[in-house]
Amino acid sequence: MARRTTSNSSGSSPGSPGPRNRTPQPLPRRSRTVGDFVKAFLAFVALLVLLVGVPGALAVQIGWPLPSGAPTLDWLQQEITVHTFINVLTVVVWLAWAQFTACVLVEMKAALSGVGLPNRVPGAGPSQLLARQLVAALLLVGAAAASFTPGLSQLGQQLEGNQRPAVAAAAQQAPGGLLAQQQEQTAASAAALAEQAAERAAHAETEGATKFYRIQPPEGRHHDSLWEVAERHLGDGRRYKEIYQLNKDRAQPDGSKLSEASLIRPGWIMEMPGDARGGELVEMPDEAPKVSKDVQRQISDYARTGGAHQQGGGQQGGGADSRDRDTAHISLPEQRPGAGQGHQQGQWGGGQEHAAPAAGEGSGFGLPQALLGAPLLAAGLLGALGRRRRQALWQSALGAVGGRRGMEPPTPTGAAADAQDALLVGADPEGVRLLDRSLRGLAASLAGESRPLPTVYAAWMGGNGDLHLQLAQPAGRPPAPWQLGQDQTFWLLARADAERYEDVDTAAPYPGLVSLGTMDDSRLLLNLESVPGIVSLSGRAQDRAGVFASVAAELATNGWSDRMTITLVGFGEDLTPLAPNRLRHLDDIEALVETMEAETRQRRGALGAAGHDSVLTGRTGPAQHTRWAPHLVLLAAEPSPEDAVKLAELAADASRLGIGYLVGTQSGDLPGAAWEMEITSEGKLLAPLLGLELDAQLLPVSQQRAVVELFTAADPDHDDDRPTPTPPFLVDISEQGRPAVYARLVGPYEIIGLETPDGERSPLLHEALALLLLHREGVHPRVLSSALWPRGVTDDVRDALVERLRAWLGADPDGTPRLAADATGRLKLAKSVVSDLDVLRSLYHEATQGRGAGSRAVRGRLLTDALVLVRGPLLAERPEGRYGWLTHEIIDAQLPLLVADIGLALSAFHLEKDRAEKAIEALDAALGSAPGDERLWHELLRATHATGDSDRLKRLAADLVARSGARGLPPRTEALLDELLPTWRSGVAAVG
Repeated sequence: MARRTTSNSSGSSPGSPGPRNRTPQPLPRRSRTVGDFVKAFLAFVALLVLLVGVPGALAVQIGWPLPSGAPTLDWLQQEITVHTFINVLTVVVWLAWAQFTACVLVEMKAALSGVGLPNRVPGAGPSQLLARQLVAALLLVGAAAASFTPGLSQLGQQLEGNQRPAVAAAAQQAPGGLLAQQQEQTAASAAALAEQAAERAAHAETEGATKFYRIQPPEGRHHDSLWEVAERHLGDGRRYKEIYQLNKDRAQPDGSKLSEASLIRPGWIMEMPGDARGGELVEMPDEAPKVSKDVQRQISDYARTGGAHQQGGGQQGGGADSRDRDTAHISLPEQRPGAGQGHQQGQWGGGQEHAAPAAGEGSGFGLPQALLGAPLLAAGLLGALGRRRRQALWQSALGAVGGRRGMEPPTPTGAAADAQDALLVGADPEGVRLLDRSLRGLAASLAGESRPLPTVYAAWMGGNGDLHLQLAQPAGRPPAPWQLGQDQTFWLLARADAERYEDVDTAAPYPGLVSLGTMDDSRLLLNLESVPGIVSLSGRAQDRAGVFASVAAELATNGWSDRMTITLVGFGEDLTPLAPNRLRHLDDIEALVETMEAETRQRRGALGAAGHDSVLTGRTGPAQHTRWAPHLVLLAAEPSPEDAVKLAELAADASRLGIGYLVGTQSGDLPGAAWEMEITSEGKLLAPLLGLELDAQLLPVSQQRAVVELFTAADPDHDDDRPTPTPPFLVDISEQGRPAVYARLVGPYEIIGLETPDGERSPLLHEALALLLLHREGVHPRVLSSALWPRGVTDDVRDALVERLRAWLGADPDGTPRLAADATGRLKLAKSVVSDLDVLRSLYHEATQGRGAGSRAVRGRLLTDALVLVRGPLLAERPEGRYGWLTHEIIDAQLPLLVADIGLALSAFHLEKDRAEKAIEALDAALGSAPGDERLWHELLRATHATGDSDRLKRLAADLVARSGARGLPPRTEALLDELLPTWRSGVAAVG
């Protein structure tokens, strides 16, 4: 499939549109200035003072600090005087001086020899860093150290321990980048490359011999990278592209070739630009004797490939062979030929009928387009909303029997109703389920093979149904049914293979994946947890707010993570109702820095104590559900320069610890930003250095408010003073109210009053009518079509179904159609079309809040009539594969509670007259539809106790114990049995 190419500023005219590319042009050769000589002089003075002045002053002023004789036990009994204390400090100063002197010698040797990396002096850390700065400044006026180290101004910005590079470089050093270049280079880009090549040639002529660098072996966990090579020897890490262009596709000593700037190996040779400086460079032929014979031969052989390579590159210009696949691009995966055809056939992350999301807050067919175009976000929000409403139902079940509020959740109106419809239309729960199962299945397979989880930077959900994982570096062949993708850094899973996965009991391996937007029908999920540093987001404040809200909402409600903490700073205080257990809001950046410093220390210590290299290795171990949950920080307020440096230092090691940072900035320049993104006012998410131009996934302010309103209205603790909601539709339960069409939904599905439609369309019409009967407030046409055709349908097919349904239902005697659209466009049924669920609700409402509230006889008759209507679960015996939309509903929780309430009310009615057997009969009938309701069992125990039959009560207790299984009886049930039957434990054993 065709790829979308992004603009590259190196190849654009000054006025051309497109994303910025901050990659600079090659720097001119640096000439010596008066400042350089001043710095060198000051460095010489500082070294003279530290190396000569300090020991001289100690020798003259203090003298020999150590005792003249051998130590004895009497020393322990002597008084510690000021002289003794001074001597101890003197010894410490002498040791520090010796260590610093060793650092100076090591750095001088490395700088003057020109071979190898400087050795590390054990425990030196800051001392060796200071020595390096001073030596570099001293040698700045010579040819050996022109770009030896970062400037002295960066001394305070170094990371703790072992001479870590500057924060920005550290963020870029992770091997294996995401990312592959656009497929075509513009003519302007080719001209720019030619200009760079010409400048390099000019530099080579002025500088003399060609210079080479040999990739160094890793030291501990630190691997060399082209970014760091450019930073050390060219003065700017962003000039790594020049090194890449000089060396790409040239045969290395081991026979392989450089095809991605992130994939370099120890021992490879890199030709360097002419202005490169530094002790690790080798010039040919003058400096070849400084290296071994084998390295000389390798460099000579490699040098001979340069001319032909450069000529070929110049001839091909912007052709296919000049594609730049460096680390600064996230590659759009290549789709498999012959895969699923068409956008509607069950794609991951968006199988509905909607188009790509618009940038703003516009709507299509009356629904918010931003939610329609975010299938994974919509599925998460819809699932979380359903759980919240079920929680409210069960909490209200603990209230009084009859008339308790919460049985019917408030019906949303206005913007909230539109938002709910958009969630129903846009959600792709099947895609979320497959994504979750696939990732957990992959983790389980790797654990079974004793292989570690690879670091995943991104996931692509393709329009053809494939799932692509983009790895930080090659990790071998994936376990079946996964396959290698377009290269070694892509693992591919076809949708057909994903559907074979079952639920597995393993931790979610990549909970930090979050949708950013779409590109050529593929949806990008970035793994914020794995980014080697900060992800910065620039653009207007209101545009950034839409991205931040979308990311926060999806992380808080997604279905492919177990536990996580999301810290919001500078926004999102009103988003916490979406997931109070996950979302946390902090007032300012100062509180954030303090919190993250403490957590970073804690996680480092926990990883070390557990013996894990990173959270990925610990996440699948014994502590998987307790210690390694991700913590993602979303900072919308731009930090001050001081706070930015602190955050950069914290983020440098964050990916190993399971912490991710997304930080907003107005300017776009943020220290320590590993990946830089920009959101435009047109809704485009640009990341030039990542090679991305996405249609951004946004959650604008108006949709935020509407979604939050849905959650707050469903909160059981919200607005306790509101009146008890009545059923959405009450029917006339008298003889005069006999309906024209009567549908029986509680139990097997039956329709009375209509002829059964002929042909294959009958099941579809029955399902559409059931959906309308369960939503008497009205159903949006797009909600109806997305429920009946989850993988999408065209408008003409939907409209034909609506017309066919309208014709089947017919009209009332006065000519009013029984199916019509209201003022908002939603489809509503006439009052003459009734279901048994409507009658059930109306009978219970009338018995507890209507005429039955004041008349015992009326109440008993209404409750008895209601319980007779219960014939089983909702829509029993429904066809397999249909009615999938019921998973979005809460009727499956409402109906058992309603039946239990009716049974409890009828039981209380009979027990008032000591008719225990009648009460038991009513409770047994209710338990047939609500077997898990603890309240019914409690009343059954009380009614059985009222019969005075202790043996019957013992048998019931034994039955309850058997039903409870290994979990045992609930505490309240045990307490009730202790009250009614103190000997129930021994009695149960005897019965058993």
